[in-house]
Amino acid sequence: MDALSSDIQFLPGVGPKRAQLLKSELEVATLSDLIHLYPFRYIDRSSLQRIAEVRPDLAYVQILGRVTRVTLFGPSGSVFWQSSPGAPEVPTDANGKPLRFNAVKRLSVWVADATGEMEMVFFKGIKWNFDRLKPGLTFLFFGKPVAYNGRMNIVHPEVDPAPAPGQAQAGVGTLTGVYTSTEKLKNGGVTGKVMNRLQAAALAKCLPEIRETLPDYVLREKGLYPLRYALQNIHFPESQEALAKATYRLKFEELFFLQLSLLKQKFIRSRGENGIPMPKVGPDFNACFNALPYELTGAQKRVIKEIRSDLMSGRQMNRLLQGDVGSGKTMVAVLSALIAIGNGYQACLMAPTEVLAQQHYANICRYLRPTTVKCALLTGSSTVRERREIHAGLQDGSIGIIVGTHALLEDIVQFKALGLAVIDEQHRFGVEQRARLWAKGPNIPPHVLVMTATPIPRTLAMTVYGDLDVSVIDEMPPGRKPIQTLQIGQGKRAHLYRFMKAEIDKGRQVFVVYPLIFESEKMDLKNLQEGYEDIVRNFPFPPYKVAIVHGQQTPDEKSFNMDAFASGRANILVSTTVIEVGVDVPNASVMVIESAERFGLSQLHQLRGRVGRGAEQSYCILVRDIKVSKESQKRIDLLCSTEDGFELAEADLRMRGPGDLEGTQQSGLPVALNIASLAKDGVLLGEARRYAEKVLTADPTLEQPVNAPLREELRKDKYEIKDFSKIS
Repeated sequence: MDALSSDIQFLPGVGPKRAQLLKSELEVATLSDLIHLYPFRYIDRSSLQRIAEVRPDLAYVQILGRVTRVTLFGPSGSVFWQSSPGAPEVPTDANGKPLRFNAVKRLSVWVADATGEMEMVFFKGIKWNFDRLKPGLTFLFFGKPVAYNGRMNIVHPEVDPAPAPGQAQAGVGTLTGVYTSTEKLKNGGVTGKVMNRLQAAALAKCLPEIRETLPDYVLREKGLYPLRYALQNIHFPESQEALAKATYRLKFEELFFLQLSLLKQKFIRSRGENGIPMPKVGPDFNACFNALPYELTGAQKRVIKEIRSDLMSGRQMNRLLQGDVGSGKTMVAVLSALIAIGNGYQACLMAPTEVLAQQHYANICRYLRPTTVKCALLTGSSTVRERREIHAGLQDGSIGIIVGTHALLEDIVQFKALGLAVIDEQHRFGVEQRARLWAKGPNIPPHVLVMTATPIPRTLAMTVYGDLDVSVIDEMPPGRKPIQTLQIGQGKRAHLYRFMKAEIDKGRQVFVVYPLIFESEKMDLKNLQEGYEDIVRNFPFPPYKVAIVHGQQTPDEKSFNMDAFASGRANILVSTTVIEVGVDVPNASVMVIESAERFGLSQLHQLRGRVGRGAEQSYCILVRDIKVSKESQKRIDLLCSTEDGFELAEADLRMRGPGDLEGTQQSGLPVALNIASLAKDGVLLGEARRYAEKVLTADPTLEQPVNAPLREELRKDKYEIKDFSKIS
């Protein structure tokens, strides 16, 4: 397959300089990369507009116009030369010498049709355009119309020769692809028109070598057009119908292979009897369950049954547990750990921060009081003596549950019989780090329960965690009052402070959170410091006590201030988003988020979840800056309208695109998507997943000859997915 893998610089019209630009700007290094760079939209060039009909609100227009006059402008709008019946063919300056074109700043070309006249403006390529756009000649002009000084013009239109009488108009009846571009590409001469020419040349070389990636039965059953047809018509559509067929074929293929690669791992794993069998429940589970001061929600009971079924199956559990903030995931994790202990194994719970690990440890110890199970905490702050005792307790099996941070990954930490690994807020750990837990159990890998409080849209969960089984706690514990979410402008600060004082007088506590996008942003740190000083002025000591936490502090400073708030010694905690995950203060009833428009929807929801953990009415107050974009206002309005984290996550995906849930475009996905979109193609993703399941049910290892194309495609480097099933 020489053409597909050949270097882009050898394509006519590219060369070394443009090749370097294409590589650095678009990651296009080969002809295969180029033909898989698809247009992100299309311009319809199937019609002509009359000049009298052109308006500035039209996206693009195509005009058949005759050049009537041409003017060359110098600096400050001075006229160097203008066409007229007596003007010389070769432009001259005021002294009669031939005009130097490098001194010309602008070329103005007026064109006319039967309905009117308009201007075409060129700031680049002046000499070349001057030489061809002669008065009296007719051309097709295509571009974006703008209004300037009350007149319509097009800056740098695309210009094509007018069709001969009786000939089809050039460019008419076609849809023209528009490709991703950058300022550097345009300055390097890789314009939209050049990109179209390069794509045409690349397709001419590559199409004969393109081999079908899908078996005949898949094309037949799904009604898909051949790959060569799809590639030709995605770049140069014969019609709207051909474009629709090509788009469907390429989107389905991308999503199908994405799901096939994920599900194949899951199918292979589920067929192997490679999990620790845990048939019993045990007395400690019953003691804990029977002593609960409240009834578990229906969702918690359902999830525990799903986990119990996995643990009994004899296959390794790899389950993602999704649940909104405060939905009771920790309780599920404890009961799951007690099942492991009832079968003679140990459990570990790994948290991303020391604060969160300490919080989990305190809660778990409380849940374990009716049992005989010993729990320990291992973090970076653990003393040498504590570590020695913990290591010994893990090796002799006397410690049943260990809670910790990355410290659990150290080589010295070894278990007698690790049966269950629970990983909290998993997106904060790398897969490689989690994989180190693999070596800490017996020969059979431990069961894995991954927990996240970040609501993940269904389409994203199907993709990023496609090879994990997913459980959802979609029900909140009874008795919780909804958090009232309000938005205010800067002018209401005095009202806000009065409200905060009233809540503090009732014995409540208040979070005040400032955006800090990067810890090094001086402006953000300044805003945080000024905000802290303003609050200290308005809430003087005594009677008020204000604590502050941010990333520039030492761990000791952070811990001291966080503890002061958690223990009730401080009334107000001024903080950056370090408190997004971790702090559980049931007495805190007010969350104030400054510059709320600078946060993502999921992040705002996470912050809101820090309050509402007690029995009292809680409030989340979003403080907007003076200028707020429409998009930001939409996010704020949405947060005020619902507390459903999954509804918000779906909206966030639609608004921001499927990133790593923190805003980056489609990063964090196991396989890069060139044409499909998780935000827009959720229905097609579900269809592709169901079909991938059907194919694998019939042939789990894709060994049948008919599936040879699928096997070959999945061998490509891009499907070398980090295997989430190997977390343990």
